[in-house]
Amino acid sequence: MDLARSEVAPVRADRAGSAARLALMVLPVAFFAVFFAWPVASIVERGLRPDGHWELGRFGETLARPEILDVLWFTLWQALASTALTLLVALPGAFVFARFDFPGKRILRAVVTVPFVLPTVMVGTAFLALVGRRGLLDTWWGVRLDTSVWAILIAHVFFNYAVVVRTVGGLWSQLDPRQEEAARVLGASRWRAWRTVTLPALGPAVASAALMVFLFTASSFGIVQILGGPAYSTLETEIYRQTADRLQLSTAAVLTMVQFVAVGVVLAVHARTVRRRETALKLVPAERTARRPRGAGQWALLGAVLLSIALLILAPLGVLVERSLATPTGYGLDYYRALQRVDDHGTFLVPMTDTIVNSLQYALAATGIAVVIGGLAAAALTLPRSRLRSNGGTPMADRLVRGFDALLMLPLGVSAVTVGFGFLITLDEPPLDLRATWILVPLAQALVGVPFVVRTMLPVLRAVDERLREAAAVLGASRWRAWREVDLPLVRRALLIAAGFAFAVSLGEFGATVFIARPDNPTLPVAVARLLNRPGELNYGQAMALSTILMVVCAVSLLLLERLRTDRTPGEF
Repeated sequence: MDLARSEVAPVRADRAGSAARLALMVLPVAFFAVFFAWPVASIVERGLRPDGHWELGRFGETLARPEILDVLWFTLWQALASTALTLLVALPGAFVFARFDFPGKRILRAVVTVPFVLPTVMVGTAFLALVGRRGLLDTWWGVRLDTSVWAILIAHVFFNYAVVVRTVGGLWSQLDPRQEEAARVLGASRWRAWRTVTLPALGPAVASAALMVFLFTASSFGIVQILGGPAYSTLETEIYRQTADRLQLSTAAVLTMVQFVAVGVVLAVHARTVRRRETALKLVPAERTARRPRGAGQWALLGAVLLSIALLILAPLGVLVERSLATPTGYGLDYYRALQRVDDHGTFLVPMTDTIVNSLQYALAATGIAVVIGGLAAAALTLPRSRLRSNGGTPMADRLVRGFDALLMLPLGVSAVTVGFGFLITLDEPPLDLRATWILVPLAQALVGVPFVVRTMLPVLRAVDERLREAAAVLGASRWRAWREVDLPLVRRALLIAAGFAFAVSLGEFGATVFIARPDNPTLPVAVARLLNRPGELNYGQAMALSTILMVVCAVSLLLLERLRTDRTPGEF
């Protein structure tokens, strides 16, 4: 009797866990099905099935065109070059932030993250202010690099520096340094000890960071759009050109499918590296590994990293501020005052100051959506996996969970341009006639925010001791009450950090909102892009002023997040 009960109990617990996971997944899956899969599928169908018949032959025709081959080749090699350059520049910074303790470290960590949460159009704007026409180098020395491949590559390093520092540095700070010290005691040189002990442990984190950088640079839109001009085009910018400028939906559909397959492969490899990182290492609290630099070599390394941050991160941001203040009559606030006036050309129907308020409201609404959807998804992924696999169970549940996890990451790599245009053609009739409503923009922004919520919440939820939940259940607490009184107090800090990241990335979303933002309610990135596309000193100055305002908002948000974050707070970013 007791043996039978001991065999039945795990079965009931496993079924209850599976039912709870499915219940938690319902809303996130429905959200992604309606607001991601449906718009993307509609664009693909309209492009490849224009008259009711599938025209799959267009794949071969499109991909054989020389101009499309050039786009594919440029997308691939610039993404590889950007990834390699980012790792080369950022890995020393990851080591410094992981192993060294120095004054201003927390503030500096927030500063290097500012570029990542800025919209790509504003990253392009920052470098335009530095190396473009009427930029600082052009004004002072007559040097222009605004349509150079080097400008694109350096801007990508600027944008993705924080990905490597936080992903690799976060793990590096928790690796036990005594393992490397033991190798040194046994006679290994410093280089050999690092190569044979530390590097293999860091391998999954480095691979994960490299894959994410590759994903972001391969799908780069705003940076290439502004700095590349008509000479250079990635898949993302070409999809925008074929959709918005030429109305060639068939070509855009083929390129979208190519991008979708490529992103799926990258995310599958990324998920594998993340699982290796989670299970293969024994970590220690980060505060045990950080020390003040010792010796001339470590101080020189710290100085070199600080200099690279000053040149790569602070210089473009500082020039952005300088250009916003540099008026034809001298330095002043003329461009900021001009933001209070209504546009004379009809491009904007409200003052730019109203645009700032609208953008903040949109971002807050998107944050609320992202936290709910992402929180439910993270909770579903956290539930224990099937305990019955070794007793005849099936791995189908595990594959379902992994597929669900990959689904949540897709919006980071699949064309936001396709999603935005898909919103226009799918959400314009009952039962979901949202085209004229304000909620359309927050929904598009939330798609980008959800992955950051999941990636922030997931490690924290997995770190909660399952025995605490079991003790609460033994004492009679329901599953909801156990979550409210056990999990929530432990993950409250991570939840606030996730909300902060969702707010910052929602505020900067550009690829989708460029299609759906209305002239009477534009977002800050859309307003900046439209101002840059219009000639005139005033329009350029207003674009710089708006970019500076958004940069300040993002910087303040990140500084607040750093106050919430501690070295004991686990996370994937």
